[in-house]
Amino acid sequence: MRSSLSTPPAIPAGTLAAAPQPMLSAQGGLLLRPWEPSDASAFFAAYRDPEIQHWHTRQPASEDQVREWFQQYRQAWEQETGASWAVTRGGGEVLGRIAMGSMNLDDGVAGCAYWVLPAARGAGVASRALTALSVWALGEAGFHRLHLDHSTRNHASCRVAVKAGFLLEGTKRSDAIHSDGRHDMHLHARIRGDE
Repeated sequence: MRSSLSTPPAIPAGTLAAAPQPMLSAQGGLLLRPWEPSDASAFFAAYRDPEIQHWHTRQPASEDQVREWFQQYRQAWEQETGASWAVTRGGGEVLGRIAMGSMNLDDGVAGCAYWVLPAARGAGVASRALTALSVWALGEAGFHRLHLDHSTRNHASCRVAVKAGFLLEGTKRSDAIHSDGRHDMHLHARIRGDE
């Protein structure tokens, strides 16, 4: 249940869900598109990668569960609470995932998360996808602030955030659990008007 606001919402309810989740183009021939059932095997295989397993404690147990997650992603878009895209080469080969969660339309704030498959790492895929998502979210979609966090030990994720224009705002001490225990987390954000 939404409470009454003393100020107008940044994004009126129903604005995003009034249209299908968009496909977003990124530099280098990347296309961010909603997940399709045929992507389940690639998505499931990603979570067999030790790096993704280490940094992401929520992992699917089967391809059937992946397809359930895809359905949850569609519902999140319809409910305006989140969105998840396959990062692809021109709409085909899956290279990674990028998502927005904890979408607060009243304040115009959302969190971002991403991973890239091992074969696509080191080529700027994540930073290009995050940049494209940010341009859409802070522009056409109407958000004011996007944020993300990552372990202070995840240097690759830090480079992605900075390259995509997400400024480091601070460190959240002992904030998240990873496969080897609790980690301090860097908080990054990009707001409308940042270059």
